[in-house]
Order: sequence, then C-alpha cells, then structure tokens
Amino acid sequence: MRRRSERNRKKSAVRETRGASIERLINEKRIRGIVNEERNDTPAELQSNLKTKAAELADELKGTSIFLVGMDCPMKSHLGKVLADSLRYFFFDSDSLVKEAFGGEAAAKLAFQSDEQGFKESETEVLKQLSAMGRLVVCAGDSAVQSKTNLALLRDGISIWIDLPLDVLAKETTTNSDSFSEVLDELSARYNELKEGYGIADATVSLERVASQQGYDNMDFVTVEDMAMETLKQVEKLIRVRKMMEAAAKPF
Repeated sequence: MRRRSERNRKKSAVRETRGASIERLINEKRIRGIVNEERNDTPAELQSNLKTKAAELADELKGTSIFLVGMDCPMKSHLGKVLADSLRYFFFDSDSLVKEAFGGEAAAKLAFQSDEQGFKESETEVLKQLSAMGRLVVCAGDSAVQSKTNLALLRDGISIWIDLPLDVLAKETTTNSDSFSEVLDELSARYNELKEGYGIADATVSLERVASQQGYDNMDFVTVEDMAMETLKQVEKLIRVRKMMEAAAKPF
C-alpha cells in the first residue's frame, strides 16, 4: 500500500513538472513570435488576398483559436503557418510541443513505451493549455480526436478537418526506403481508426473538393494558399451560422 502511494506521489510530481515545462515552452514561443520564425514563401498577391479575407473575419472571430485536425503531413503543417500569418495569430504544433517537453523525439518514444498513460496525459495537458489561449492556429496531433476530454478541449476554438486523400498522404510521407503500398496500408488503418473523431470537427476542408472548385483536373495543382482561403471561407460560414443561432435564441 505504501509503495503504491509512493508511486502515485512520484507520478503526480512528474506530471506537475511536465505541465510546468509545457507551459514554459508555450510562453517562450509566444514571446519569440513563432509566426515569424520561418520565412513566408507565399507570393505577395496571394498573401494580400488571404490577409484581406482574414481582416474581414477579425472582428467576428474575436481572437478565437483554430485547431486543424486530420492525418499528419507537411501540407497540414504548412497550411497552419500560412493561416497564422494571415490572421496575425501564433502557430503551434501540439505534437512538437509534446516531444519538446520530453526532451526530443527519441525521448518521447521511450516515454510512450514506458508510460503510455503518462504520455497521453501530457498530450492532453498540451491541448488544455493551448485551448485556454486565444489567437492561435494549432496543428493538432492524432491524440486530439482520440478521447472525449481532448475533443471537448477543441470546443474552446474552431476545429477544421483537413481532409487529404490517402494516396496523396502516402506520396508526401513515403521515403526512398519505404514501400508505397505498405505506407498506404498503414495510413488506411490509421485513418479508419481516427475518422470518427475527425468527423466531429466543426467544418471540413477537402483537398479533392478544393481542386474541383478551382477547376483543376489534378489535385497536385492545389496550393496551400488555395486550402488556406477555403479554410477562411469555412470559418466565415461557421461564424455566420453561430450568429444566426444566437439571434434565434434571443427572446422576442
């Protein structure tokens, strides 16, 4: 009994320490202005169009954070940075924060293997701290849709499912040493595990749909800026619907 109590105290102390570490990391990145850490390669005209649309939403958005969910890939991360720059928000990648809190990717993998529950609690702690803030674009990891607690935290902002075809994802993530078919099979299994959680998002931005809207016969022609503009349009629709619902709820 004493040993169990001692173990629980140690775990509690570790959680508190890691929570403080996560908070410190977030604050450091906000102070540095994480939006500007990387050069924005978006062409000037597209930047202007995106920033004009973002400015139109600013008053109604009121600093509400945006959470991007969906299968992890470079396009999703790039999209988050472009959106953050357009909205003058801060950008965060929740998975990167978790890894940094554990001391790097290798240490995070070891932590997951030795204490999976503790690792998942750290993922929740990251989302908890980010969801309590405003003016963020968060590229959320898979853990964001794997528990009711995490899904509830996303409700503090606007969640958007970035829906990319699995073959596109496989092309983005396959390395020279990987088999495309094996990567595709792994992604398919992962997608089937997570798609119910993705479907709870407030809106969906589909690469396939954006290609159709733009008149492209090849999805490779869709740019991150196209996806960003569609994301802002979906946010605009959500704001409009919420305003209508609020107006309908008011007494006559």
